[in-house]
Amino acid sequence: MAEQQADKGSIQVIERMMSLLEVLASLPEPASLKTLAQTTGLHPSTAHRILAAMSGSALVERHESGTYTLGIRFLELGNIVKSRISIRQVALPYMQQLHESIGEAVNLGVRHEDEIIYVERTSSGRSLLRVVYLVGGRAPLHLTSVGKLFLAADSPADVRAYARRTGLPGKTPHSLTRLDALEKELDWIRRHGFASDDEEAEIGLRCIAAPIRNDEGQLAAGLSVSAPSERHDPDWVGPIKATASRIEQALGYRQPLPT
Repeated sequence: MAEQQADKGSIQVIERMMSLLEVLASLPEPASLKTLAQTTGLHPSTAHRILAAMSGSALVERHESGTYTLGIRFLELGNIVKSRISIRQVALPYMQQLHESIGEAVNLGVRHEDEIIYVERTSSGRSLLRVVYLVGGRAPLHLTSVGKLFLAADSPADVRAYARRTGLPGKTPHSLTRLDALEKELDWIRRHGFASDDEEAEIGLRCIAAPIRNDEGQLAAGLSVSAPSERHDPDWVGPIKATASRIEQALGYRQPLPT
């Protein structure tokens, strides 16, 4: 019985601690003990005792004015969590759901210098094995839908520098090998929020991709669906963008509020 009461008391302390932390996280300015006690419904002496304990472990910082804010320890812990997050692990369940819905291969690509590297893929039993889109496969940015997303996120000067470095080599008659054509395509991508590959990396294969942003709002990866041209469906854009949005939310990205 005594052990059960101790457990109940410990849980109650944790619940009170969490309520204080949630209030501190929701307030833009340092909060006084009175404000924290009133908002959480805790007695001031109870709130003060818990805040003092959290201050000792840097979860809360107490200022000279007697007000409180979240402590530096949360930044340290957040960075640890962030460093351990694998975008592949986060994205894979969502990719599998999209694969089951559409029935075609779903790819996850990240940028490495002037190339896209595919780091995850859900294979389609109906499609032929395509070397470009295998896990570990690489391709120049301008030849794939995912790569174009990253170029569209670059400045015009960076795009021109990319074109000079690479020479915009082509793989098929449909490849974008001229800077003016590439810039026109990138402008379209910026306006519509997704990218396409119309047999530009491989004859007979078409692709649609949507961006995935991280918690800092930076483009971290691209999610794409690739399929033989005869099975390609432009209506996939909606499900692909929705899935990419769910993945980036799981990564901590929050859509900016409209101004």
